[in-house]
Amino acid sequence: MVLLAPSNPVVSIGAILAVPGIRGALRTTEAKVVGISPVIDGKPLRGMADECLSVIGVDTSAEAVGRHYGARSATGILDGWLVHTTDTADVPGVEVRSVPLLMTDPPTTAEMVRAALDLAGVKP
Repeated sequence: MVLLAPSNPVVSIGAILAVPGIRGALRTTEAKVVGISPVIDGKPLRGMADECLSVIGVDTSAEAVGRHYGARSATGILDGWLVHTTDTADVPGVEVRSVPLLMTDPPTTAEMVRAALDLAGVKP
């Protein structure tokens, strides 16, 4: 399983994906690729992701970021996408689940990790 952290989609994840070979490796790996939305209720979890996303023409929403990454079944990198319970997302070709994403305590964090593992078909 490959887990994309809820980091800035442009200056963090985008920079990593720009490294030659990384995007291709994600597209061709046998492992499932699951991402965690860095946006909750239209606001980035931290930092300036909203400003960065607007520069590349992507709305600040869990759905828009999921669509920006795209489905591996098309030309993207995702098999699964976790969004916060207050968000919804329709990302064609990607299985989307809503779980609490704010890691406020160990049980909530564990629920998020279990959901990511489940999306990837990994049994803990």
